[in-house]
Amino acid sequence: MMKKYIMAFCLVAALPAVAQETYENANIVTSDLNGTARYVGMGGAMDALGAEISTITNNPAGLGLFRSSQVSATAGLTLQSEAQDFNNASKAHADFDQVGFVWSNKDNGSSINLAFNYHKNRDFNYILSAAQDHLSPKASQNALSYIKMLADPDESGASTYALNHKGNYYYGDFYYTSQIDNLYYNTFIIDQDGVGGFNMADAYNMNRASKGYIGEYDFSVSGNINDRVYLGFTIGFQDVHYRGYSEYTEHLVSYDGPAVGNVTVFDERKIKGTGVNFKLGAIFRPIEESPFRIGVSFASPTFYDLTTSNTTWLQNNTTVKAVNPNYVASDSYDFRVNSPMKFGVSLGHTVGNYLALGAVYEYSDYGATNPRVKESDYYDWYYDEYYSSSSKDVAMKDHTEKTLKGVSTLKLGLEYKPVPEVALRVGYNYVSPMYNENGFKDAYRDSYGTNVASATDFTNWKATNRLTLGLGYTFGKFYADLAYQYSTQKGDFCPFMDAYADDYFIQDGQLWVDEIDNYYTKTEVENNRHQFLVTLGYRF
Repeated sequence: MMKKYIMAFCLVAALPAVAQETYENANIVTSDLNGTARYVGMGGAMDALGAEISTITNNPAGLGLFRSSQVSATAGLTLQSEAQDFNNASKAHADFDQVGFVWSNKDNGSSINLAFNYHKNRDFNYILSAAQDHLSPKASQNALSYIKMLADPDESGASTYALNHKGNYYYGDFYYTSQIDNLYYNTFIIDQDGVGGFNMADAYNMNRASKGYIGEYDFSVSGNINDRVYLGFTIGFQDVHYRGYSEYTEHLVSYDGPAVGNVTVFDERKIKGTGVNFKLGAIFRPIEESPFRIGVSFASPTFYDLTTSNTTWLQNNTTVKAVNPNYVASDSYDFRVNSPMKFGVSLGHTVGNYLALGAVYEYSDYGATNPRVKESDYYDWYYDEYYSSSSKDVAMKDHTEKTLKGVSTLKLGLEYKPVPEVALRVGYNYVSPMYNENGFKDAYRDSYGTNVASATDFTNWKATNRLTLGLGYTFGKFYADLAYQYSTQKGDFCPFMDAYADDYFIQDGQLWVDEIDNYYTKTEVENNRHQFLVTLGYRF
């Protein structure tokens, strides 16, 4: 018998191994309330009520309650009416939000149902604007870069907090640094005489516009056992499309008062890729004579395999000119991240054919988000297949655990039918904060994700509240549903992290120490959205 030899070689061993940063990961692993108009109109509180295709994502056992087949499609309009105009970004955008079908064998006893559904899991369309005047002394983005560029503590005595991570600078550090003498002097911060006199930001402006979505394609099998126990399984595939553009401007003044101009960092970032997950669900009717039911659900992590690319450049409009006043950098790399698991419990009850009540509680620990370093890709000649390996980014994982926390989501919903053909719906959601109040984007974190960062700002978002309303009408085998969702959330925007250091320099033959304090000022920002949905469906 001939022996089989498998030969493989490393395709990208020479490429940098990288992982993503906590705040950007958090933007990917979260999800919105979306689906059919009926589901949204009831606040998504249908996990135990079932007989609704959108439960395929949260508790697929709900599909086991279908007694007829169904096909539906949903379109919507989302508005961010309070946003400021920026970069031709639209405050309103239309979307194709959902399409799917359920096939039921129409058995009155135990049965098996099959389903497919696409829905928009995440909407990235958002305009952020933040500004502050008269900042604290010596507070600026380029001061942060200068602090990082201080000489090694062992050589200069600089504060151990101002670690000189050689080879671990983020892109902005190079924008702000003179390339002639050395990395320890920043041409924007040091006055032209070379000693003392730090330039600082008197004001800043940040504008960012992002767009894109995560689409999820779910395939499910479900069924019921004697109309008492309902079980379901879903495998989901996600398609990620993100694009963001930002402009951050600092208006600088010299140490003794006069303005020296402004510096603007422009950044454009794209993220694309795929993810895969699975969900399990069960619904029980504990009392045979009662329609009251209890649901439990579990969602695995979503395993993302992503590619990000950026182009970032600095425009220097100050009287202090760098060697390269308009530095441009770009990069593209692959990375992985695993979202946390999610657990849910739900209650559902109906009264006759005219009232339905639902409640859902979900919990997910976002501190358990797992950033991964993609190490290498291999090609197996024998099987003609590609393989890749990854490992946990230990430094960024530690940062994630300190920055993100467990999130509780409460969903409540009600549907009332004054007549059999008409349904009135209302729902409410509360989503607890995902970010620790004192979390920050750590520019000193010795991680690949810090290496390739192209912005220093971050936002610690607070709790989310959603109010939903819905209307449904059935005519024969056809039905139409309308829904409105208002979502509101506040957050603290910060242009950069706090930093401090002792700067040692020699003047007139004497050693001087200058303490550098660089503390950001929080700006409150909001994310308020209005969403309108319409669903058309057919039962057969």
